Amino acid sequence: MEINDSWRGWIAENLILGGNPDGLVGVMVQSGIAEPSARAEMAAALRSPYLRGVARLSNRVAKRDWVLGIQSRLNRLAPPAVPRRARLSGDEFLELYYRRNQPVIITGMLDDCAARDKWSFDYLAAQLGEREVEVQFGRDADPDYEINSVSHKRRMPFGDYVAMVRGAGVTNDFYMTANNDAHNKVALAGLMGDLPPLTEYLQAGSSGFFWFGPAGTITPFHHDLTNNFMIQIAGRKRVRLIAPCDTPKVYNTRHCFSPVDGREIDLRRYPLMADVPVIDCVLAPGEILFLPVGWWHFVEALDVTITISTTHFKWDNDFYTWYPSQRDF
Repeated sequence: MEINDSWRGWIAENLILGGNPDGLVGVMVQSGIAEPSARAEMAAALRSPYLRGVARLSNRVAKRDWVLGIQSRLNRLAPPAVPRRARLSGDEFLELYYRRNQPVIITGMLDDCAARDKWSFDYLAAQLGEREVEVQFGRDADPDYEINSVSHKRRMPFGDYVAMVRGAGVTNDFYMTANNDAHNKVALAGLMGDLPPLTEYLQAGSSGFFWFGPAGTITPFHHDLTNNFMIQIAGRKRVRLIAPCDTPKVYNTRHCFSPVDGREIDLRRYPLMADVPVIDCVLAPGEILFLPVGWWHFVEALDVTITISTTHFKWDNDFYTWYPSQRDF
């Protein structure tokens, strides 16, 4: 067997990860590569200035992981929980949560929200049933339905979708999400007037994303690139949160997603998760969850749910401009 660039990439990656050169040569020999060739290639890799450059970068990344690990250990000194604060003022929210990148559930701000009383199945179908909306479909057949969300889009009358949700029971196969907002923004714009302006926290005239689906919908572990409000209008959602400082342990491989299943974390497959504090909470109707930028979250609908998410805060919320793009040389 010849040593190709795939093998050279394997050698470099495993040396950076701390692999023993003799052990790596043994693997190559067992795979059918002649031992003299394997040892010559390993020696060339160890002399490579490219590998030394990558090693310096790896050391800097390891230092950053060490700094993140300090906060992770400190977080374990107190029981993980999301605080609930009644009618939190804008100043307190900014000082204690937004500026400090800490989640909080705000209660009492939706007590007089018209949407909570009006947005029944019958009302939505009667008011907007003829409007064409876009929905995510076929999610059960695709384990990467969020990453592949574009291929799952389908359009239909809103009244037909309301009827589907009403009779669905528990399923994750279809869901109206923020990924459908480019089309649904106009179709459902009339509903936004039923929401309070929340000017303590949000810019005047700000809009939101409309999430609507049956019990059982799942949004897998991911992090957002902005701060986010989850404004819960109907139904309950179970939310699992992981602090940004634990990012090195959540097996992030593609964009902002983790393959770790939040329904039941498999520690045999993902052993680093054993050291990760996971904060559980249930978001009830009338509550608002502040999801700070970078916090990993998994969301499961316990009932038929309607949620409005928004990112239009009064304070700086541009964290995506310098989000690192993945490069494959």
